[in-house]
Amino acid sequence: MFMEQIPEKIELSIRNISKSYPNGIKALTNISLEIPFGMYGLLGPNGAGKSTLMRILATLQDPDEGQIFLGNVDVVNQKDELRKTLGYLPQDFGLIRNVSAEKLLDHFAILKGIIHHSFRKEVVEDLLKQTNLWDKRKQKLGSFSGGMKQRFGVAVSLLGNPKLMIVDEPTAGLDPAERVRFLNLLSKLGENSVVILSTHIVDDVSELCTRMAIIDKGRILLETEPMKAVHELKGKIWRRLIDKKLLPELEQDYQIISTKLLSGQTVVHVFSDTIPGYNFEPVEPDLEDVYFSTMGGYYKSPGRQTEGGLQP
Repeated sequence: MFMEQIPEKIELSIRNISKSYPNGIKALTNISLEIPFGMYGLLGPNGAGKSTLMRILATLQDPDEGQIFLGNVDVVNQKDELRKTLGYLPQDFGLIRNVSAEKLLDHFAILKGIIHHSFRKEVVEDLLKQTNLWDKRKQKLGSFSGGMKQRFGVAVSLLGNPKLMIVDEPTAGLDPAERVRFLNLLSKLGENSVVILSTHIVDDVSELCTRMAIIDKGRILLETEPMKAVHELKGKIWRRLIDKKLLPELEQDYQIISTKLLSGQTVVHVFSDTIPGYNFEPVEPDLEDVYFSTMGGYYKSPGRQTEGGLQP
């Protein structure tokens, strides 16, 4: 079948990429990453520079400086060559509402250069089945749910059997059931290509990715294996239940990384090498603790990037 051939396991190399906009905003500063075959998470808040980096990787924008290579392909200077093997699912994309999924996917296949009718029919059928849309193939796209639209977007991006897949904020706005179906689909894609998952949702990265980077204000703060980073935080995360009105006082005395409500009380997570006080209890860290500790500047793992690049 069309998607059964596993492509060569190539890597994506991003070297010292910077990007500024005419209004003076510095979107990216000296970004360097080595992204291996499989699922890779790019985690950061809205406005961190994730979408700018994704658009540069998708050849929709040029960096001010730096180099990017997918295997031997120079992404910046060989855009047409990269596009032959690129799948891109942006955060927002428009669809023709009064056309069926099967007809529109067939149209995109023609635009991708799949001209032979019988082969194109096989490709469209295979992709609709992979994305669990075969039973809905005659249904007009305007009636699709958010998750179904996202899965159709994946089907479009998979045309041509890409070696690089870029997926930007894919689960934002999906209900829990659609999110699970979509993440299962993404996990399968990681078996056949380099897949970059750009998101602000920590759980998406935790469930899917074997490597990740945290980006904020256009800089890479951390590049690591998620489970390794969680392990390095053992014994450093503490929690305490408090009345919300006590929060300003605690913020002055402790390195609070996150707060959330629990049964009407506020749960605070604190970063500390030793027990902060008798009212605190140790917590088994998770990737959310890694994320907030990094964003707060408290967790600094080996390999953390500075303006001069990745340090050993």
